[in-house]
Amino acid sequence: MRRRHFLRTTGLAGAGAGALALTGCGSGDGSDGADGAAGDTVTLDLLVSSYDKSVGASIGDQWDDVVRAFEKKHPDIHVEVERVPFLKMDAVLARRVKDGRAPDIAQGHLFAPYAEDRLLYPAERLFDVPTQANFVRSFADAGRVDSVQYGIPILASTPRLFYNTGLFERAGLTGPPRSWAELRAAAQALKTIGVPTPYALQFGPEAAEDELLAWLLSGGGGYADLGGYDFGSAQNKATLTWLRDELVEPGLAGAAPGKLTRTQAYAQFLGGKAGMLIAHPVLLGAADKARLPYAHAPFPLKEGNEAAPPVGLNDWMMAFRSGGHVAEAGKFLTFLFGTGSAKTYGGAQATLPVTVTASDALRADRSQRKLWKFVDQMPDAEFHPVGLRSWPKVRSAVRERIGKAVAPGGNPAQVLEALDQVSPYISSPSGV
Repeated sequence: MRRRHFLRTTGLAGAGAGALALTGCGSGDGSDGADGAAGDTVTLDLLVSSYDKSVGASIGDQWDDVVRAFEKKHPDIHVEVERVPFLKMDAVLARRVKDGRAPDIAQGHLFAPYAEDRLLYPAERLFDVPTQANFVRSFADAGRVDSVQYGIPILASTPRLFYNTGLFERAGLTGPPRSWAELRAAAQALKTIGVPTPYALQFGPEAAEDELLAWLLSGGGGYADLGGYDFGSAQNKATLTWLRDELVEPGLAGAAPGKLTRTQAYAQFLGGKAGMLIAHPVLLGAADKARLPYAHAPFPLKEGNEAAPPVGLNDWMMAFRSGGHVAEAGKFLTFLFGTGSAKTYGGAQATLPVTVTASDALRADRSQRKLWKFVDQMPDAEFHPVGLRSWPKVRSAVRERIGKAVAPGGNPAQVLEALDQVSPYISSPSGV
């Protein structure tokens, strides 16, 4: 329980995949005083990610629609949108901040370094109480640094275990695995009928930290406790040892799981070459388009009977102090997320709503029923510890090393203990 509280109050997820669709207007303006003379037009610089269509539908037009609707309601505020490819966003934002050209509002994957350097407005300066309280609690808490929320969640996701029902039927399997033993047995059955990758273990360099966290939580461990990083716990060592001995060495995780990226794993699943994998809701639309027979289930706990805690992932919006536009930034973000106005999901784009009212609206919309199970997981989501300044450095080490831990002959204990030494203190000043 102490570890979960730590993760929920200091964590940060990786980038959400998909698109944004927003309509309407907010309630309240988030203002704590006007910044600029009455009658003047204030320009807000909005830096956002652009997504390739292979990840999800482009968000460019949706942002334009949001800005037009906002400016119609607030003619004294002009929003200048600057788009950056999502893979370059963190580097571009860090450079802008270093050069003294921070945007008023930015979308990104990291917020803790900027919050610790006192460069961001806290959420309480941007939203009125009802609007701030409307965020899904687990995701809002993940945006905190030292108990203060700075990161504002957007483009949320909670992955689930997808499986190819056609391959399962051929292998004589009647349903999803509900324990690690059942997962291994299902993978063995899939291998017997010639499936190249029975379980797609995504330990390659693209997003290994997401796959790893799902398994560690399932095994009763995680990345951190109240004392800081805790990769080398007994539970984590047991989890990676099981993966090495029960999935990787018998060939049940494909040819080279230490090199398998998320993109490659999705492609294998869509091509009928992988039987099971952890995946985001963005895979729903792609699987439907490919006419692939599939279903999804919660990722199981090691011993079964219950679902493992789901991994929470999303992008973050953040408002920088340097422009001095707290009132205008608050008005825009309240418009984006305000009660009764935000619809932060896009159906085919398969992003999840980050507010309670939008979640309730999706849950009542039968046309969105494919997302219901994903939304239901959100309150229980647990996050990477990216509320820590040192997380980017640690994340890079995870991506580089974790595949070696489960390779045949690998040493899980050695790899995990080494990860604890990458940045052993919570207050590590490693920067972006």
